[in-house]
Amino acid sequence: MNDLTQPASSVPALRARLQTQRAEAIAAFRTHLRPDTLLTALRRVVDHALIDLLQIMPLPPGAVLGAVGGYGRGELYPFSDVDVLVLLAREPSPDDETLIANLVTALWDMGIEPGYSVRTIAQCISEAEQDITVETALLETRYLAGSRALFRRLEAAMREHLDPRAFFRAKRLEMQQRHTKYQDTPYSLEPNCKESPGGLRDLQVILWAARAAGYGKSWSQIARAGLLTPDEARQLRRAEQAFKRLRIELHLTTNRREDRVLFDVQSTLATAYGIVGTPTRRASEVLMQRYYWAAKLVTQLNTILVQNLEERLFPRPGEAAVDIDEDFQSLHDRLDVRQDDAFARNPTLLLRAFLLMQQHSSLKGMSARTLRAIWHAKGSIDAQFRRNPVNRKLFLEILQQPRGIVHELRRMNELSILPRYLPPFRRIVGQMQHDLFHVYTVDQHTMMVIRNLRRFTMPEHAHEYPFCSQLMLDFDRHWLLYATALFHDIAKGRGGDHSVLGAVEVRRFARDHGLAAEDAELIEFLVRNHLMLSSVAQKQDLSDPDTINDFAALVGDQRKLTGLYLLTVADVRGTSPKVWNAWKAQLMENLYRLTMRALGGERVDSNTVLEARRQEALRLLRLRGLRDDARDAFWKQLDVAYFLRHEADDIAWQTRHLYNKVNNEEAVVRARLGPAGVGLQIMVYVRDQPDLFARICAYLAGKNLSVQDARIHTTRHGWALDTFMVLAPGSASDHRAMTTLVEHELAHALSSELAGSTSTICEPVAGRASRQSRLFPVQPSVELRPDERNQFWILSVITTDRNGLLYALARTFGQHKITLQTAKVLTLGERVEDTFLIGGQTLNSPRGQRQFEKDLLEAL
Repeated sequence: MNDLTQPASSVPALRARLQTQRAEAIAAFRTHLRPDTLLTALRRVVDHALIDLLQIMPLPPGAVLGAVGGYGRGELYPFSDVDVLVLLAREPSPDDETLIANLVTALWDMGIEPGYSVRTIAQCISEAEQDITVETALLETRYLAGSRALFRRLEAAMREHLDPRAFFRAKRLEMQQRHTKYQDTPYSLEPNCKESPGGLRDLQVILWAARAAGYGKSWSQIARAGLLTPDEARQLRRAEQAFKRLRIELHLTTNRREDRVLFDVQSTLATAYGIVGTPTRRASEVLMQRYYWAAKLVTQLNTILVQNLEERLFPRPGEAAVDIDEDFQSLHDRLDVRQDDAFARNPTLLLRAFLLMQQHSSLKGMSARTLRAIWHAKGSIDAQFRRNPVNRKLFLEILQQPRGIVHELRRMNELSILPRYLPPFRRIVGQMQHDLFHVYTVDQHTMMVIRNLRRFTMPEHAHEYPFCSQLMLDFDRHWLLYATALFHDIAKGRGGDHSVLGAVEVRRFARDHGLAAEDAELIEFLVRNHLMLSSVAQKQDLSDPDTINDFAALVGDQRKLTGLYLLTVADVRGTSPKVWNAWKAQLMENLYRLTMRALGGERVDSNTVLEARRQEALRLLRLRGLRDDARDAFWKQLDVAYFLRHEADDIAWQTRHLYNKVNNEEAVVRARLGPAGVGLQIMVYVRDQPDLFARICAYLAGKNLSVQDARIHTTRHGWALDTFMVLAPGSASDHRAMTTLVEHELAHALSSELAGSTSTICEPVAGRASRQSRLFPVQPSVELRPDERNQFWILSVITTDRNGLLYALARTFGQHKITLQTAKVLTLGERVEDTFLIGGQTLNSPRGQRQFEKDLLEAL
C-alpha cells in the first residue's frame, strides 16, 4: 500500500499559492469587471490546486475526480463550495476509503470547502433517477483527473439514461416549487439573486433543459435552434452577466457565500456599482430598481422559453386552432396571435389581447408567440397611442370587466404594457419603500390593493371581511376603485406629498379618458385622501363627537365615505401582514359607522352622546341584574368627560366591577378579551399616585404586551381609572389565558406599592431594534401643540418601535409631572406614530416645553 503520510509543508504551500492566485484573480476583476473572466480564473486556480494535491494525496487506483454542479460548468464564485465527484469502478475497499478521507481532509486544510460524493456509475444513475438535482449536477460533470476511460463510461451512461421530456417536466416542477418558496415574485425587498424568480437559477433551468433536449449549451446556440430571437439571446446574455456580477459582489462584500441582496449590503453594493442617490431616492433604491427590471426581463423571457421548449418536446399536432376573431385564435387553450407582425401593424391589439383574456374564460394563458410579439411590440405604445380614443376606451374596458382584472393588470405590468400606457406608473415599478411596514415594492403593493378590492366583490371571499363585501355590493361602478388603487401611490419616490401629486395624475387620467365629472371628483378625492380614514381612526378620539363631525364634513357624502373605507381596508391589508389586525379593523369600521350616521342627518353632539351612553349602559347593567341605585355611589365620582370618552359597553363593564369598591384601598385590575375579538382590554382602578402610568407600562412591556390604546381618567375623589387595549404576539386563546395572570400580578404589584412595600414591577429591558430598522431608521420626531379648546396639549411622537418604548415615554411624563388624558398608539410594522392628550404646569412656559421635548427625544 502507498505511503499516505504527507510532507508537512506540502498542503500549507498549496494553500498559500491558492490564496495568492485567488487574490490576484479578484484584483483583476476589480480592474476589468468581467464576471466570466473571474469565475473562470477562480475555477482554474482550484483545478490546478486539486491536480497538484493529487500528487501527494492520490485517488484510489482506477478512480476519477470530476467537477460537478457550477464548478463542473466551469464557474466558481468567490465563496462557493467546490463540488466534486470521486467516481469509482467498484465499491470502495477500506484502503480506498482511507485515501478518499485523507483527500477530503487535505481539501479542508487547503481552505477549500468541498461538497463531495463518492459513487460508482451504477450509483450515479440510481441517484439521478431519484433526484433531479443530482441528475442536473451530473449532466455538468467535468473531468479533472484519473481514469479517462471510466469518465467516458459515465458520460455514455448519463446520455443513455437521459430522457429530455422527463427532465423538462422535473425541472419545470422544481422551478415552480422554488418560485412558490419565494412567493412567486422577483420583487422581494431582499431577493435571492440566485434562487428567487427572475434570478440566475431561472436562466440555468433554460440552459439545462435546452442542453438535455439537444438544442444547445449557450444562448447563441439556443437562438440558432429557433427557440430565441438573436435580440432575446443578447438580452438574456446581458442579464446573465449582470446577475453573475451581482452574485460576485455579494460574496466579496459579505466575505462569505451569500446570495441574498440583504438590506445590510444594498448601500455598499450601490457604492460598488458607482450609483449615487438623488434628493428623493437612496442609492440603494436605484440599485434595487435596476435589479427588479432585470429580474422582470428574465421572468418574462423565461416564460416564453419554457413554453417554446414545451411545444417542441410535447407537440400536439392533432389540435386545431379555434378562431376568436380576425387577429387572434385559441391554440392549446392559449391566446395565440395569428400573425407575428399583428401588433406592429395594429398596436391597438396590444390592449385588445388582455381584454380577450378576460372575456374568454377557457383561455389558460398566452402562447409563447403572443408573449414574444407583445414583448417586442411594446415600444409601439407612445404618446400617439395613449391619445388614441380607441385605446383609451379599451383600457377602461379592461378595468370594467367582471373577471380577470387582477390577472391581466399583473400580466400587463410584467410585459411592460401597463408602465408604457401609464408613464407615471413606470416610475414606481420596482420602487422600494424603506418605511419599515411595506413589504412590497410600490407596483406590487398596488396590485395587492386591487386584488383586495376585487375579493370584496367575490362571494367565495365574503367570509373574510363580510362588512366590506356587503358595502361593495351596494357600491356602483366598482372599476372606479380599481382606477383609484392604480393611482393612490403612483407618486411615491418623487419627494413631496405623494397623495397630492397622485391626485394631479389621476385628475389628468380622468380628463383624458372622458370620465363623468362625478366619477372624476370621486377618484381624485380618494387618491388625495387615501390615508385620512386610517389616520383619524387610529390617531384621534372616536368618542369625541367633534372628531366625527369634522371627519363627516371633510368626506362630504356617503359614496365618498364608502369608497374611502373600502380603499383604506384594501390598502392597509396590502401593506404587510404585520400592519393589519382585528383591532385596527374595528376602529376603522367604528369610524365608518359613526360618520355614516352623521352624514345621514343624525345629530351628533355632546349632550346627545352623553345621554345615549348612559341609557345604554343602564340597559346593559339591568341585563346583568344590577339595580339602578347600586351604581349611584360610583357614578357620582365620574364627570362628563368620562362618559364622553368611554363606550356604553365599557361603562357597564367597569361599573359591574367597581360599584361596590368606590373607595377600595387595594388596586382593582380586571381584564377581558377585546371588543374586536382580539387582544386584551385591561382596567386599572387604584388611588392615584405618582408615576402610575409609567409603572403600568413597565409591567405590560415586561409581559410583551403591546399597548394599542389607553384611556386615562381620574375620578372626582382622586382614584385613577385607566383602561388599556393591548395585544400579545399569540392568538385569542393566548389572550384569554393571560387574563387571570394579569389581573393577579398587576393588582398585587400596585397594591404593594401603595402599602409602601418594595416595587415588584421591574423596569423592562429595552428591546433591540430589528435589522431593517437599524439600516433604515425612523428619525425620531416630537411635536407639541395645543388642542382646539386650549385645555390640553396634543403630543405626537414618531419613532422606531421597540420593547419598553411606551414605558420610556411614560417615565419622561413622570419626570415633568405631565398628566395624561388619552394615548393613541399606532404601530405600522416597525414604525410607531403615537398621539397623547396631556396637561401639566411644565407646559405653561416655552422653556418648560423645550426641556420636555428635549428629554422626550433623548428617551427615544
